[in-house]
Amino acid sequence: MAGGTNSIEVQGLVREFKKGPRAVDGIDLRVEPGEIYGFLGPNGAGKSTTVLMLTTLLPPSAGTARVGGYDVVKEGPKVRSVIGAALQEAALDPLLTGRDHVRLQATLQGIPRGERRGRSDELLTRVGLSEAADRKVKGYSGGMKRRLDLALALVHRPSILFLDEPTTGLDPQSRTALWDEVGRLAREDGVTVFLTTQYLEEADVLANRVGIIDHGRIVAEGSPAALKAEIGLPSVHALPEQDADRERLSAVLSQFGEPLGASSSKDVAVRLREGVAGLPAVVRAIDAQNVPLAHLEIQAPSLDDVFLAKTGRSLEGAGENGAAPDS
Repeated sequence: MAGGTNSIEVQGLVREFKKGPRAVDGIDLRVEPGEIYGFLGPNGAGKSTTVLMLTTLLPPSAGTARVGGYDVVKEGPKVRSVIGAALQEAALDPLLTGRDHVRLQATLQGIPRGERRGRSDELLTRVGLSEAADRKVKGYSGGMKRRLDLALALVHRPSILFLDEPTTGLDPQSRTALWDEVGRLAREDGVTVFLTTQYLEEADVLANRVGIIDHGRIVAEGSPAALKAEIGLPSVHALPEQDADRERLSAVLSQFGEPLGASSSKDVAVRLREGVAGLPAVVRAIDAQNVPLAHLEIQAPSLDDVFLAKTGRSLEGAGENGAAPDS
C-alpha cells in the first residue's frame, strides 16, 4: 500500500513484554479513511499498547502495521508526520498558558510564522478554550487540559487522529463537547479517528465501527448496530427490595433466559429467550415467589450486552464517570 492515504491497516500485530503475557496477541484490523473506529476493552486488554505501536512509540514484536500508508517500523518519521495523538497523559507545562502551548507546538511542527497566530486562535476557539487561552495551565480543570491536548494534536492538520481514552474522568458537559468536536473532525475534515475507550456510550455515539479487544485479541468487530443485532433478544433487569432475595430472584429469572453474568449494578438480569413476549410470564413468576421488587425494566440490546456476550463480563467504564488507565 502506497503512502498518502489516511487508512490504518494492521496484520498479525503482536507485542510481548519480558516475563509477561502477550499484551497484543496477533490482531488484524483495518480502519477506512474518514472513519471513526472505536476500540473497546477492559483495563489491561491491550488497547493502549496497540495505540503505542500504531503511533511508533513502541515497536511490535511481530506482525505489520501501516498508518497513513507508511510502515510503523520502517517509516516512523513519515507516520508521525500524518498523525496526531492525544494519549492518556498530556505533557503540559503548568507554568505556560494554553496559547503558549499551541504556539510552541505550531513552531515545533514547522507551521510558518505568519500562520501561527491564526492557527492558534482557530484551535483554541474550536476546543472551547478561547476565554481561558491566556491563563496558566496549572489553573485548568481536567476537562480543559484534555481539550487543550486535543488542540495540540491538531496543530499540523493530521489526516489520522489517535485518541486514547480521551474523556476518562471528564464531567458529562466536557465529554459531550469533546464528542462534538471529534465527530466534526471526521464529518467535515475527513480525519480518520482511532478512539480507545471504556465508555460504551462514547463508542455508540461516535464510532462507525467498533472492535472489542480482550486478553490481547479482537473478539468482535462491526458497526454498533450490527453487533447489537447479533445479540438480538432484549434483556430483563430486576432489582429486589431486599438484597437477601437476590438468589431467589436469580433462580426465578434463570427459567426465562440466559443470565447476563457479572455486572457493576446490583440488579439481576437475563436475556429473554422469548423476547418481549416473555415478560408477562416473568412478572407472574416473580409474583408467585413473593419477591418484592424495587425496580423492573426491559432493555433493548446494548454494546454492554455485546461485550458481556463476547467476553463474559461487563466493561469497567460502562456507566461510570471515570476509570483507571489501560495498561
